[in-house]
Amino acid sequence: MAGWHLFRLLRPKQWVKNFFVFAPILFAGAFDRQTSLWAAVWAFLYFCLAASCVYILNDLTDIESDKTHPLKSLTRPLASGHVSVRTAVITLVCGFLVLFSGLVLVPAAMLPIGGYIAINVVYSLFARKVPVLDIFTIAFGFVLRVVAGALAINQPLSAWMFVTTLCLALYLAAMKRRHELKNLGAKSRSSLETYTVAVVERFAEISATGALVCYAIFVVTVKEMLVYTIPIVAFGLFRYWFIAEKLKSAESPTEAMLRDWQLVAAVVLWVGVCGGVLLFAGH
Repeated sequence: MAGWHLFRLLRPKQWVKNFFVFAPILFAGAFDRQTSLWAAVWAFLYFCLAASCVYILNDLTDIESDKTHPLKSLTRPLASGHVSVRTAVITLVCGFLVLFSGLVLVPAAMLPIGGYIAINVVYSLFARKVPVLDIFTIAFGFVLRVVAGALAINQPLSAWMFVTTLCLALYLAAMKRRHELKNLGAKSRSSLETYTVAVVERFAEISATGALVCYAIFVVTVKEMLVYTIPIVAFGLFRYWFIAEKLKSAESPTEAMLRDWQLVAAVVLWVGVCGGVLLFAGH
C-alpha cells in the first residue's frame, strides 16, 4: 500500500493534460516518422515527470492547510499521513535529477518544461492568490505543453494553434474555478473570495468562444481538410460544461471527464479523424 500512496503522490490522473504535447506532431502529420514520434513521446514523459514534481512541491507547501481541509486531508497522501515528508522530499529530488537527463534526449523541449516548473513555483508562491492571474498562470502551463511538443519534433508552432491552445486552456482553468466556487465555496482557495460564479462563467464563455473560433480559422486557413472536425470540437466544449454543471462532488471536472464515455469518444474520434485525414493527405 505504501507504494500505491507514493504513486498517488505523483497524481497520475493529471497526466492526461500532458497529451497536449502531441498536438504539434498530429497537425504536422509527422506521427508516421519514427524519430519525431519518439521525440514527442519523450517530451510527453518528461512533462509528466515535471508535472509530478510540481504536484509534490505543492503538496509539501500546502501540507498544513491540507490537513484541515475536509477532502484533501483524506485524499492527499502527505496530508493524510500515508506518505512521510521525508519520502516526498526524496522523491522530489530524484524527480528533478531524472529531469536533467532530458537535456540529452529532448534538449529543445526542456526549455518550455523548465518554464513550466518556474511558472508553477510562481503560482505556488503568490500567483494562485491573485484573481485572474491565477487562471492565466494555469492556462500558460497548457501552452507550454504544446510549445514543448513543437520544439521536440523541430516544427514551427502555428500562431493559430498557440491562440487556440491558450483560449482552450483559459476555458479549462475558468471551469475549474467555477467548480470550486459552486461545490467547495470561496473559503477553499484565497483567490476565490474575490470571484463570483457569474464572473468565472463569463471568463469560460469568452474563452470557449475564442477557442472554437480560432480553431475554425486555423482549420479553414491552414488545414482545410479538417473542417469536419469543427463540430466534434464544439461538442467537446459543450459536453465538458455539461459534466462540470452536473458534478456536485469535490472531484475536479478533469478527473470526471475521464469517466464520461461521450467526451472520451469525442476526443478519440477527433484524434482519429485528424490523424487519418492528415496521414492520407500526406501532410
